Amino acid sequence: MTSPRIFKNPFPTLFLLTLISSLPCQASAELLIGQATTDITPPLPVALAGQMHTRIAKEIETPVTASVVVLEKTSGGKKSEQTILISCDLVAIRKGVLEGFRAKLKQVEPEIDLDKIVINATHTHTAPVMNEGTYDIPKDVIQPTAYREFLYDKLAKMTAKAWKNRKPGGVSWGLGHAVVAHNRRIVYMDGHAQMYGKTALPSFKKLEGAEDHGVEVLFFFDTNKKLTATAVNVACPGQEVEGRSAVNADYWHEVREQLRAIHGKDLIVLSWVGAAGDQSPHLMLRKAAEGRMIIAAQRTRLQEIGRRITRAVDDAWQVAKNDIHFDAPMQHSVRQLDLPVRKVTKEELSLAKAEIAKLKEQAKKSGSDTGWKQRWNQKTIDRFAKQDNEPYLPMELHVIKIGDIAIATNPFELYTEFGLRMKARSPALQTFVIQLSQSTGAYLATDEATRGGSYSAIINSCLVGPEGGDLLADETVKDISIMWPKKE
Repeated sequence: MTSPRIFKNPFPTLFLLTLISSLPCQASAELLIGQATTDITPPLPVALAGQMHTRIAKEIETPVTASVVVLEKTSGGKKSEQTILISCDLVAIRKGVLEGFRAKLKQVEPEIDLDKIVINATHTHTAPVMNEGTYDIPKDVIQPTAYREFLYDKLAKMTAKAWKNRKPGGVSWGLGHAVVAHNRRIVYMDGHAQMYGKTALPSFKKLEGAEDHGVEVLFFFDTNKKLTATAVNVACPGQEVEGRSAVNADYWHEVREQLRAIHGKDLIVLSWVGAAGDQSPHLMLRKAAEGRMIIAAQRTRLQEIGRRITRAVDDAWQVAKNDIHFDAPMQHSVRQLDLPVRKVTKEELSLAKAEIAKLKEQAKKSGSDTGWKQRWNQKTIDRFAKQDNEPYLPMELHVIKIGDIAIATNPFELYTEFGLRMKARSPALQTFVIQLSQSTGAYLATDEATRGGSYSAIINSCLVGPEGGDLLADETVKDISIMWPKKE
């Protein structure tokens, strides 16, 4: 991993910014932009990731896709910076996927700086399995290793196409709001918590954490000020239809379709999920009232979520379309950050062993599918054996500056509190947080959630503890602040 490359490029004056945004960009523009999309739907049948049992999809409800926007900054005709932004309709970017993709892309397009690739998953639970050995997959179904090779080829060709087609362009940004995410962790009067716990109980106390209803939007334009691509950042995973046994991009498909109906069928949409480890689009309160409204509007729940996000994007668009920057400053810092692992206690080790024994007996008696849960607990046992020799989890931390906005990545299902902390402390005008980028697929829970327990906060779910989340937030803000130094 290369060390962070930080380039100083002060903003023009407000007068110049206004002047530049009011005129078409000339051929000497310093920002080059390319975009592309590709279908990453595999041949059927395919095993789906995201649940604790094996599901085989024999139907495609919507395609799963990947999209890319490439940016290159030049100064005086010389290349000075680049960034490659890729989003995929997948549950996570599993270990080894980034490395495999980089190796493939190097063969296809050697000009691209492989360190400057940001690739994230939308966390749809109805996309292909990426890891061998996680589920019991029949031999007549496409295997994860084969799907990975299929994916690398698709992503490499897509990215190379965008890179070859990059042209002078401009960027703008804006903020909207949409109620999509709901905190899915319920706290009861005795202090314990439960994911998707019942709320209509006398013992219900509260939703455990905060929600973030901001929709951060980044727009990309050609020299005629035509919108060519957009990045939409929503702090909610794509798992409204997570239990189905059919390929589905979840609510992001609706978002793309609705935005293209407004801005043209060729619009490229980057789908960025913000810090949302404790969030879900599933309703936790007012279920009957929400259901009545959707029925009256003759919409599906996915269509309603798409409508809300599209409306938020339009709010941002109304400001952004009049403030286009054809020479926006751009910097891309990437470095390895080592976070302290959450150590497995002896009690947690014993619980994992006991759970495996219980699951094996259950499978023997009833024939139920307990393979995923057994392997999940086995990983905790394996961690105990090596945690003293591997006290840190390395991760790639990307921080990007484009004009007035900052983009920060992390590889976790990161609890929303940490994302809000980054945004609140960031000196940038607007801050985008992208989770499940260069992914571990693990949760990173708050201290309150860790005390409350339940799935997404227990040891099996979390490779890093709350103190690691504190460090991640601090270091992210630190890297953003380097790009926005305080004025003397």
